[in-house]
Amino acid sequence: MGGHGRVPARPRPAREGEPALRLLFAGTPAPAVPSLEALLASGHEVVAVLTRPDARAGRGRTVSRSPVAERADAAGIPVLQPRSPREPEFLEQLAGLAVDCAPVVAYGALVPQAALDLPRHGWVNLHFSLLPAWRGAAPVQHAIMAGDDLTGASTFLLEAGLDTGPVFGTVTERIGPRDTAGALLDRLAVSGAGLLVATLDGIAAGTLVPQPQPAEGISLAPRIETADARVDWALPAHVVDRRIRGVTPAPGAWTTWRGDRLRLGPVTTTDEPSLEPGELLVASGRVLVGTGSGPVLLDQVQPAGKRMLPATDWARGARPSAGERVGQ
Repeated sequence: MGGHGRVPARPRPAREGEPALRLLFAGTPAPAVPSLEALLASGHEVVAVLTRPDARAGRGRTVSRSPVAERADAAGIPVLQPRSPREPEFLEQLAGLAVDCAPVVAYGALVPQAALDLPRHGWVNLHFSLLPAWRGAAPVQHAIMAGDDLTGASTFLLEAGLDTGPVFGTVTERIGPRDTAGALLDRLAVSGAGLLVATLDGIAAGTLVPQPQPAEGISLAPRIETADARVDWALPAHVVDRRIRGVTPAPGAWTTWRGDRLRLGPVTTTDEPSLEPGELLVASGRVLVGTGSGPVLLDQVQPAGKRMLPATDWARGARPSAGERVGQ
């Protein structure tokens, strides 16, 4: 573990007589669940969970609870789901809980100053980057797309600015050459959970003081929309590869084929002879697509309205003609 605070590499059980913190845990998606699990197993007390309201999802538009809400339900912990944390009713509930600290992992809404001021130790955010790199909603995706070799997670004191607060500690994680955003985030969710508990241990013991972020090395990681995940085949092959892995599994890379959307799984760069950008070549049981440099090898594709399938199976049915292109 490196970075700003002196945080132990692994959380340790609270010693007898050591103060435990009363916590409100704020989080919503699946990557936040390992942190909630780790806090439930720690010496601290999670008295309530704050998560986004139930939402309609899927083709059936059925109402579903967030992964964090489901885990809190299973643990018998009260769940707060205000439309906005600015609501006076939520602020009253938070004041009534008298929590010492509010750890946050991908909650999904801005926390107003009125709420930030209530816990005596503030709100401690676990963010999946080495701050000040990749401040924003999609740090893991942007790190992969930028070709970074190293990333990690940081705990910091939440304040009104976008991921600008002073940092308690960090963990680092190598980005592998085949890592997707999903695989990397799964690893960071686990290592970050340990960092979060260790940070709260240090806060409770009074041994941890956050340090201001450096003024240099700031980069931003805005949310990636579906339109941003469309593949530009004119880019070099290694950039196409990184961008596809960076948006896998969500929102998912895509291109067009004969007027319909074609979703793409990760690709492999090759040393094959060049093709025109977007040009398809089906040969020797493989499906190649041209880029701005060498071609890439398609693995899995998903035609509109169908399941993901091997690119060779898709090409057998699609029967692309010589010189036909995707992305037009």
